[in-house]
Amino acid sequence: MRILVTNDDGIHAPGLEVLEAIAHELSDDVWVCAPSDNQTGAGHSLTLSLPVRLRKHSERRFSVTGTPTDAVSMGLKHVMDGAPDLILSGVNAGANLGDDITYSGTVSAAMEGALAGVRSIAMSQVMRQERPASGDRFHAARNWGARVIQPLLDAPHEPRTLVSVNFPALDAEQVQGMRVVRQGFHDYARASIVEARDPRGQRYYWFGLDAIEHTPDHGTDLEAIAEDHISITPLQLDLTHHASLGVLADRFKG
Repeated sequence: MRILVTNDDGIHAPGLEVLEAIAHELSDDVWVCAPSDNQTGAGHSLTLSLPVRLRKHSERRFSVTGTPTDAVSMGLKHVMDGAPDLILSGVNAGANLGDDITYSGTVSAAMEGALAGVRSIAMSQVMRQERPASGDRFHAARNWGARVIQPLLDAPHEPRTLVSVNFPALDAEQVQGMRVVRQGFHDYARASIVEARDPRGQRYYWFGLDAIEHTPDHGTDLEAIAEDHISITPLQLDLTHHASLGVLADRFKG
């Protein structure tokens, strides 16, 4: 099996090292193509107005001066000498739960893989202020990663779909198991923007500093993580709200 590994935290991120190790548990044919710098929150953006530069770090290990989408595109079309069987994105240093997936560069890299027709899995490690007892913030992902991926390799793969996996902020032995769950939703009405001033007195703003509560609902990725489980969520690239097609079509009948 040939695997392409990527992320959004950058080529030197600790989570990428973890994911490479997980990939090598599954195959000897592992390639890496990741952004040269941290691209957290880049979403599914593509670099169009600037050149993208490619750097070779070692055999089968590359970085690009662009987004996670750029990295996957370059990996598939320029770096690798043949199509991969699997794309792994992560392990992100932080959760990608609920509607945060729309901002996530980690998930978007897997989306790009899905667009190319390759089975793709995004993996994220929930982080908390306090470290697990082991001292390893990626302990759950490091020890559960291959166990999560293995059953997915034999599962039916629908075109233009991907899987998002989140690991709770626990030591591996504290994880209660795995749950296949749907995407949850955050209460973004409570999100705030923090305003401050720089040394010259000019205003600036910080986004994403506040914790955002999730909606109290069952069977979601947010609930699974809150209950110390690994969340496994299948996602699709078709954003059409099919129930509205007929309703809107009636509105536009002549």
